[in-house]
Amino acid sequence: MATLTVRNVPGEVHRALRVRAALRGRSIEAEARAILEEAVLPEGRVGLGSLLTAIGRRAGLTEKQSAGFAQRAPGRGHPVDLE
Repeated sequence: MATLTVRNVPGEVHRALRVRAALRGRSIEAEARAILEEAVLPEGRVGLGSLLTAIGRRAGLTEKQSAGFAQRAPGRGHPVDLE
């Protein structure tokens, strides 16, 4: 996992975060992670694999042909074999 440092957080924001975390039974760090996740990964977002599968189905690909879209290739830069 990556590390993120946030500097110069106003005291009022830090206090509000501390209260919000306490109300949810989380640490300040866990609450900040949850807030960030909710902000950048909204519920209902469509993953790339799902989007490609839907496009493939509309294009008439078989289930076997489009199955590779939802698979993650091991490592980076390795294409998924669709044949």
